[in-house]
Amino acid sequence: MRIRAVWGCAVAIALMLLPACAPLPRYTTLPVEVKPSPNFGERRPNYVILHHTTNDTAEQAITTLTSRFTQVSAHYLIGRDGRIVYLVDELKRAWHAGDSYWGGNRDLNSSSIGIELDNNGREPFSDAQISALIDLLGDLVTRWNIPLANVLGHGDVAPGRKVDPSALFPWRRLAAAGFGLWCEPPFEPAKAGADDAALLAALGYDVTRLPAAIAAFKRHWAQEDESLTLSAEQQALVQCLIGKQQGTAAN
Repeated sequence: MRIRAVWGCAVAIALMLLPACAPLPRYTTLPVEVKPSPNFGERRPNYVILHHTTNDTAEQAITTLTSRFTQVSAHYLIGRDGRIVYLVDELKRAWHAGDSYWGGNRDLNSSSIGIELDNNGREPFSDAQISALIDLLGDLVTRWNIPLANVLGHGDVAPGRKVDPSALFPWRRLAAAGFGLWCEPPFEPAKAGADDAALLAALGYDVTRLPAAIAAFKRHWAQEDESLTLSAEQQALVQCLIGKQQGTAAN
């Protein structure tokens, strides 16, 4: 019995040491001495980026997202019927956001989970689909401790280049379920001399092309207005959103 116990301890110790002995993937071509350390963790996602597929069926979208030739992917796809398809390991870098920016982060692919919604961009999103999205978001933000304010649209992080998930997306419903930001009037008046670019940059937008940033903001939070400047009320709305964003970050 004692021999078995000693053997069992030896096996347990060996298993504990395995991570330290596991081979490292080689990226550099320089001569290096390899000494694997057991002290590491997977990078965790900190954002969720929502897209619409532009396809007419989920099957068409899945073909695109799984083809070696398209070089695009997402972690999840949600069908019009609420079916959830898991495509890429949540800890891996899917290719969905592309050239992107939010709040100083210039590579959203490396820090986000991408969710494609089966929608051609010209149709309302189905109740079954949004219900499944809310369930999936609840799971993701709980497991990864993603700030609720960090649920964004592709158009938010790539203004002027992308417009998804279209102006028909129900951001208000999503916020009512606890995901993303929303403010209802009346708002506190905007500060005197408030500047559109400064306000949108503080919220997170890339304002190097200000008209594109304004259009992206309005597609998300003021869908009835397509003008290229912010009204005083919309400036006040941005201030309200920034306040809520800072509140969720503090939590």
